Amino acid sequence: MAFFCGGSRNFQKFIDAFDNVYVLDVDAETLRERLDRRTVDDWDVNDSVNTTEFVLRLHATKEALPEGITINTARPINEVVDAILEGIEVQF
Repeated sequence: MAFFCGGSRNFQKFIDAFDNVYVLDVDAETLRERLDRRTVDDWDVNDSVNTTEFVLRLHATKEALPEGITINTARPINEVVDAILEGIEVQF
């Protein structure tokens, strides 16, 4: 069993290679807080206003998201992991 984490706007080209897709989701307020906490070592923080608004727009419209099992990530990480593992157990 292997897990791949990340996102890609061209997921349509390879999504069929995966048995299951888990969409890690969060509410807009938590997402904004996490984006605001980015540092210079994080992805695209140099253009944080445009990046934040872009990410929030994608989040609101759900465009560029594959279909899959949605997991709420606005909770402790151990609960997120447990939810993913429970989804896997249901599949097998």
